[in-house]
Amino acid sequence: MAGFSFSFSLVCAVLLGAFLVSTKPMLRKERVLRDPELSSRQAHEDNKSYQYDHEAFLGKDEAKTFDQLTPEESRDRLSKIVDRIDGDADGYITTDELNAWIKRVQKRYVYENVAKVWVDYDLNKDNKISWDEYKQATYGYYLANPEEFEDATDKFSFKKMLPRDERRFKAADLNGDLAADREEFTSFLHPEEFEHMKSIVVLETLEDIDNNGDGHVDEDEYIADMFAHEDGGPEPDWVRTEREQFSDFRDLNKDGKMDQDEIRQWIMPQDYDHAQAEARHLVYESDQDKDQKLTKQEILDNWNMFVGSQATNYGEDLTRNHDEL
Repeated sequence: MAGFSFSFSLVCAVLLGAFLVSTKPMLRKERVLRDPELSSRQAHEDNKSYQYDHEAFLGKDEAKTFDQLTPEESRDRLSKIVDRIDGDADGYITTDELNAWIKRVQKRYVYENVAKVWVDYDLNKDNKISWDEYKQATYGYYLANPEEFEDATDKFSFKKMLPRDERRFKAADLNGDLAADREEFTSFLHPEEFEHMKSIVVLETLEDIDNNGDGHVDEDEYIADMFAHEDGGPEPDWVRTEREQFSDFRDLNKDGKMDQDEIRQWIMPQDYDHAQAEARHLVYESDQDKDQKLTKQEILDNWNMFVGSQATNYGEDLTRNHDEL
């Protein structure tokens, strides 16, 4: 889900067609914020490749196909990763240690992502990215061709996105000099990771879904964000369930719509830690003697849950030197 909260560089992809929202029936969009690069969880019993587990445990962005390694090589390299996770070297992996590892992997993704795009925006190579540099790199063509820019009518048009990006950039620019250092630019590209940016994430979510512009999200807008009813037939069961969710859990004050506080509770629930939940899941599924912690052998016995058992692109950490992790 989390794609809705990334920078305009991803919105460009939307406009170019890479991430166009499908209008097919049965579409279901996930807006609840996960840790970076964690996909929406499917029921594990329905996800035989353990894709979510692999993303959480290994990271995804530069992952290589798992068929590069034999099962023996995979288990050997997983063994080295387990040694890294076992912070106190007591021979056991606890839920807390797994939680810390998963968060470390996801945090690494964020900063590696910023490092990859930094050179595209730091045009004068002063190790800062000014708003003008970002605007030129992202919007330069459209600013040079105002007839295309002004005529854009799509909801995610450049005309609408430039001031939205500028607003986000200024929120990330804590010292107000209109030049982002690495940390400020990271918070611009990944606002969901920074407390001072979360109000921007909420506001952008509201603007994306609030079709009638009244500053709230009603039930129909909430459903329309997930599901396009093309054929006039009955709504799928999951849509009816989502309507119940809206009434019972989203609309907290029961006024028929969500305000910004309610949207924040929806997309950034304070009482749920996704990394912690994944860590608990991995321990539960692999803990053969039910002592609520894992030995290296227990992890290796269930290695395909942690690193996969077929050709996937979630094995990056197995193919890089374990000292890098």
